[in-house]
Amino acid sequence: MKGGEQPTLINFSEFFRMSIDSLLKIDLGKLSEQKIKDLEAGSELFMQGSNIRVLAVTVDKEENENIEYVPVKAKAGYRSGYSDPEFLATLPKFNLPNLPKNGTFRMFPTTGDSMLPVPEGSDIITRYVQDWTRLKPQTPCIVILKGDQDFVFKQVTINPDGNMVLQSFNKQYFGYTVPVTDVLEIWEYYSFHSKQLPEPQTDMQQLLKMLQEMQTEIKELTEKRKYS
Repeated sequence: MKGGEQPTLINFSEFFRMSIDSLLKIDLGKLSEQKIKDLEAGSELFMQGSNIRVLAVTVDKEENENIEYVPVKAKAGYRSGYSDPEFLATLPKFNLPNLPKNGTFRMFPTTGDSMLPVPEGSDIITRYVQDWTRLKPQTPCIVILKGDQDFVFKQVTINPDGNMVLQSFNKQYFGYTVPVTDVLEIWEYYSFHSKQLPEPQTDMQQLLKMLQEMQTEIKELTEKRKYS
């Protein structure tokens, strides 16, 4: 792709509110008006990912992709500069041995205890997800959300209705949904680095988990009886 083509494609993608894949691969003239509205709304599976499907990366002297580290203080800037090579050049970079060659990796710090037993403050190494529809239900991922929403480390499930279910490992936290149009990027969990060892569950935590599982079973039985 020539240097001037990429900005032009991005401009078209932003103007028509469609992914670059959709603009290049789909004959829009054959689609109904409703189907085009679905594409613009982001609920159609053609979207498969963020509206602008151009991933910026940095490389080392041997042309190998770096792993960029996105510190907490860079979160706000990342939302506006995640596709900007100049912004990525300002982030700390490193390489790790034995990573798969078929992927782009990035590291994000975690905050909070919603993903215990992964310790709070861990650094999560992730692989970029190009096609969101390939994710299996409850895949652990770093999800980059729009606006003033935080980066979240959650178990991700993509629903056909255009919503994304985000769940915690820590059962004390309830899951919630966000529309896929609120998501900028998804990075699938690969490994984590931490100075802390994961803590074993306490008796109280195990009891709470049992109670929550019982509540779920009771709710499911109630729903079945309602429709039987």
